[in-house]
Amino acid sequence: MPRQAFVFVAKPGAASEPLIAVRIFSPDGGVEFSRHPNEPNNRTASAIALRFDDRHLLFQPRRMSTKPNRIFSLNGMLRQTVILMVVLITAFAGTLLVLRAAGSAAEPAWRPLPLITDGKADPSWVHVGWGGFIVDDGALRTECDPKGLGLLVYKKERLGNCQIRVVFKPKEAKSNSGVYVRITDGILDQVNNPGAAFERDAAGKPSKESMEKMQASADREEGAWYAVHHGYEVQIAGGGDPLHGTGSIYSLAPTKPVPSKAGEWRTMVITLNGERVLVDLDGQRVTSFDPTSPNLPPRKQWHEPKREPKRPKAGYIGLQNHDPGDVVWFMDVSVRSLPTGGAK
Repeated sequence: MPRQAFVFVAKPGAASEPLIAVRIFSPDGGVEFSRHPNEPNNRTASAIALRFDDRHLLFQPRRMSTKPNRIFSLNGMLRQTVILMVVLITAFAGTLLVLRAAGSAAEPAWRPLPLITDGKADPSWVHVGWGGFIVDDGALRTECDPKGLGLLVYKKERLGNCQIRVVFKPKEAKSNSGVYVRITDGILDQVNNPGAAFERDAAGKPSKESMEKMQASADREEGAWYAVHHGYEVQIAGGGDPLHGTGSIYSLAPTKPVPSKAGEWRTMVITLNGERVLVDLDGQRVTSFDPTSPNLPPRKQWHEPKREPKRPKAGYIGLQNHDPGDVVWFMDVSVRSLPTGGAK
């Protein structure tokens, strides 16, 4: 019998750790060296066996099977050389495991926020303003009201220095909605104060009088308008200019041109890092916003956010419902801590 070396690498099954077993057999069949006392066949895992034959000089690859195969043949090599090769292979396999673990540690796990309970919005959320959200096909869907906009606020905790992942689907490219971040505490005081209401004609156009009342209500920061002026809106609606398009920090930071995808699920990742707000859409960085910049765009319209109020680094988040016909579904809202080293 030739001197043979076997390396067993068992993938974890019921066991908590991978197994790397090494055994050297002498010509008389005895065990000269053993790296691990257990046979991998006793594990609920698959195993790979590498067999070395010290009778031949050339490396001769052979086809693998479920049984230990002759992968390499060697001749004239000392037992120490064979052991060295086995140790190197074992070290290489261990290094791969360490690198894989390190890579996993660099990416924190996502923590889903509860969206739906008993067929309606989870009680961790509270609605401010007009309209609301309903459950539709396993997702939350905007239920808009002709009276005005509203906001579904996650009241359970404030979020800062983290990443927020939102999976959404607009019915049309222009379907208006948004994700609000860094809203100050006062938003919860607006739960029973929806503010002024639009009065519309048969075509859905607000009357002049109700428009004036709505502008005054917005200036007083009532209802959902409080979040407009005391938070930041990451825009969902598409088709606008860069300061008002999908992924922009509404009227404050432009978004890069991105294709509109009506009726398709999209993934937005919002990064809160110190003062900065970064937005990635479908894996592409589209917006970088620094509120401390001296070159912020001026406020041009009454429905744009006031620049003066300072937003907190950690605040509430919310999902916006807008006008009738603006239908948007939300499948997932998840949070995780910043990756190691922060996010650039």
